[in-house]
Amino acid sequence: MKMVKVLGSGCAKCRSTVALIERVAAAQGAAIALEKVEDMPTIASYGVMSTPAVVIDGSVVHAGGVPTEGAVAAWFGS
Repeated sequence: MKMVKVLGSGCAKCRSTVALIERVAAAQGAAIALEKVEDMPTIASYGVMSTPAVVIDGSVVHAGGVPTEGAVAAWFGS
């Protein structure tokens, strides 16, 4: 199971990122644990300066906008 965190303030782009990750993971049958992180000190602890950002298993894989569907699919193995 992949541990996925979406870092952001809860803005529309952050919500879109969460929905996209949920949709792609479900379509691929990927087992994920998804967490939304809105605490700014926690976000800053990842070195992220622009949101939304995505952290998978402790590593930042994306920052600064909604990722593409292809990028999300690649994170989960397709």
